[in-house]
Amino acid sequence: MAVTIQQIADAAGVSRGTVDRALNHRGRISPEAAERIYRIAEEMGYVHRARKKNPNKKIKIGVVTQLCKSSFMLEINRGIQEAREELKHRGIELLIEERESVDEQEQLDAIDRLAERGICALAVMPVDCELIRTRLNSLAVERNIPIVTFNSDIVGTKRLCFVGMDNHRSGRTAAGLLGMLTGGEGKVLVITGHFSSALNNQRVDGFVEEIKRSYPKLQIAGVQASFNHTAEVEKIIESTLLNVSGINAVFSVSGGQGGIGKAFEKLRLEKRPFVVIYDQTPKNEKIIQEKIADFLIDQNGFEQGYRPPFLLANYLMKGQLPAAEFLYTDIVIKTKYNL
Repeated sequence: MAVTIQQIADAAGVSRGTVDRALNHRGRISPEAAERIYRIAEEMGYVHRARKKNPNKKIKIGVVTQLCKSSFMLEINRGIQEAREELKHRGIELLIEERESVDEQEQLDAIDRLAERGICALAVMPVDCELIRTRLNSLAVERNIPIVTFNSDIVGTKRLCFVGMDNHRSGRTAAGLLGMLTGGEGKVLVITGHFSSALNNQRVDGFVEEIKRSYPKLQIAGVQASFNHTAEVEKIIESTLLNVSGINAVFSVSGGQGGIGKAFEKLRLEKRPFVVIYDQTPKNEKIIQEKIADFLIDQNGFEQGYRPPFLLANYLMKGQLPAAEFLYTDIVIKTKYNL
């Protein structure tokens, strides 16, 4: 015999309405009470009515990415595809919208397309702007669509949690590495991807903060945006090293890092600056192995792509909440010796 909401209510010692609100994620109910009801429902073998009516109908979870052609996305995409294959066996379909840019209207269109296709939940690498913030809150509040952000986060939204690197802390980590390499003196050039990227800005902010605190004699020679283009990174380094004396360090926050070696080769430097880059990709491994850069900070992209769909699946199927609001991946420091 199928388990009823009334039976769960009796077992939990609450009203039928409270159970209904908890299982359907609507109305006001404390997280503790909701978690207890989810657990009891699962132990009793309760099957949600949506699954009861449509046992063969797949639950749809939307995934929206940005900068999909960038090298750092290789591992994130691998994680998403791995999750997609595994979730098929649970009757869950991932609908993926990949975007090449950080254009807010493009991302909004992608989110709206997924909503029209009837998604039950959404994992998104959000563009940090009011347009996206408003739409995500609308989905969460008006349509009861649970949302998990990954890789990049967006403040002021009713998302369940964020999965990704503590980017501010990783920037401080990079500052510590370059501070030690330079002896805390000289000038450092900072190259970011997009000034509109919250992720990039957090890394830069953490870096500058730690340099000022711990290495006051190490000057910031400028922060320039490359838009993740190799040619632009090359141009920035070449121009800056020719026109600014005393630069002995480069901190590259985002993509296009292949331009570093090209600039060094063109300049024919007797001694190159110390360099810290991000993301363990085949191209960046080569940069480390060829001694163009000293350290690589990796953010475990596979986990960032793989974990959000499962968090949303467990929330939809079991009512299981994420363990914390911020689920940070490891900050991993790589050299040529431990790639």
